[in-house]
Amino acid sequence: MPNKRKVAILGATGAVGQRYIQLLQGHPWFEIEVIAASERNAGKKFKDAANWLMTTEIPKEIAEMSVVNTDVTSVEKAGKVDLVFSSLPGGLAGTTEAEFGAQYPVFSKASAHRMDPDVPLIIPEINPDHTELIKVQQKQRGWKGFITTDPNCSTIGLAITLAPLMQFGISQVMVTTMQALSGAGYPGVASLDIVDNVIPFISGEEDKMETEALKILGSLDGTSIKNANFKLSASCNRVNVKDGHLESVFVKLDNEPSLEEVEEAFTNFKGAPQKLKLPSAPVQPIIIRHEENRPQPRYDKDAACGQAVVVGRLRKDPIMTLKYMCLSHNTIRGAAGGGILSAELYVAKGLA
Repeated sequence: MPNKRKVAILGATGAVGQRYIQLLQGHPWFEIEVIAASERNAGKKFKDAANWLMTTEIPKEIAEMSVVNTDVTSVEKAGKVDLVFSSLPGGLAGTTEAEFGAQYPVFSKASAHRMDPDVPLIIPEINPDHTELIKVQQKQRGWKGFITTDPNCSTIGLAITLAPLMQFGISQVMVTTMQALSGAGYPGVASLDIVDNVIPFISGEEDKMETEALKILGSLDGTSIKNANFKLSASCNRVNVKDGHLESVFVKLDNEPSLEEVEEAFTNFKGAPQKLKLPSAPVQPIIIRHEENRPQPRYDKDAACGQAVVVGRLRKDPIMTLKYMCLSHNTIRGAAGGGILSAELYVAKGLA
């Protein structure tokens, strides 16, 4: 990659925006040019605007950068930008991302546009061909740029493990999540609500899981996505864990593969990021643990620098066909890391 792409981060002071900043340090293809946030932080140095939540120090050059307002004019005045990473809140993302998408490639972690018929919902290992949908989007909307989206953090781990099972025919999926506190952002869930407790409700989460996975695992049919043809039921819970979404998954298959065949399907699963050797791609997207008590967030969330999904407790089920646990790092693969990987895919394909 001879010339680095200059990027803007929208929502840079938030938890996901900070993770983007952390992961983009030293990136071979991308360089942070502009950091944007809410109007109340515009004009401040980043170190004064952000409550830094990462375990690493704020990069010195970022700490001294001025935060600009989250609008196209402010970003253009601040620097020449090639593409945009958005970690805006859902309520703000819809209009703002559309304004940027008219001119720039926008890689969004927000939910506002995920289910738009002409907007790709991408997990690079699963549906890289869905990137072609941006051409439909540009034609229909008259845009120079585009919006492409990444799924909900809990959807990503589930969908990555379902993709290799599609060869056996999926008819039903049930999933129960145990989701980390960082998924709620900062300050997130009050300590008096979550200490010594589990909260069996996350607003909007179950709907996202039940719809997004079907779009991701669906097929590009000319100018639209035909959803995957199986039923998915989700039950989502917030637990007292900092990072790492653990999910208990039950799958009913049309066929009856052996556990060895299923494990082989997981182990052999690779996609475009691995073939293209993208900088953020895990060598092994799915890592299997054979210990009876793994995966666990404390020990397994950082597998492959947080970009892999860890599967364990794979076994037959007396009602469904299979059951297993899967774990993914919700702010790396489930958020900023997934967004960066998507951007790498578009660049490698000459689309951004």
